[in-house]
Amino acid sequence: MPAENRIMRVLKRDDLKAVIAIDALVSKQQRDEYYERKFDSILNTTHNINSSIVCEIAGRVVGFIMGDVYFGEFGIPETNATIDTIGVHPEFANRGVASEMLDQFMMNMKAARVGKVYTLVNWDDFALEKFFAHHKFAPSKRVNLECTVI
Repeated sequence: MPAENRIMRVLKRDDLKAVIAIDALVSKQQRDEYYERKFDSILNTTHNINSSIVCEIAGRVVGFIMGDVYFGEFGIPETNATIDTIGVHPEFANRGVASEMLDQFMMNMKAARVGKVYTLVNWDDFALEKFFAHHKFAPSKRVNLECTVI
């Protein structure tokens, strides 16, 4: 599909309402508080870089990827990044928006000298797993562990 004059740019405070709206359409959940905290964490920090991006078409935010860069976290002496949330407005689904955003995100990570990018996918989310596999993501050698507290 044609690029429709897409603009990939760094996430900014004014994108909050659009991100919440896209997420609500895709996830069928209203997660305002989560995104308010996430935006505060991303935009009000002096020790990290804003690696999150949005895609605009005709001045409208139609997709986003939110991630973080870690400089030696968990005692690992290398720079890594994570992708924790990705969303594309349903009107723009299957038009390459997510792929283009991920390509831009990965190019930004390469420029930041990030060694690896990690993400988590629910074991039964085959579409998302296929999407990431198409972009050269593979199962990690690290094991995701969890402990139920309540």
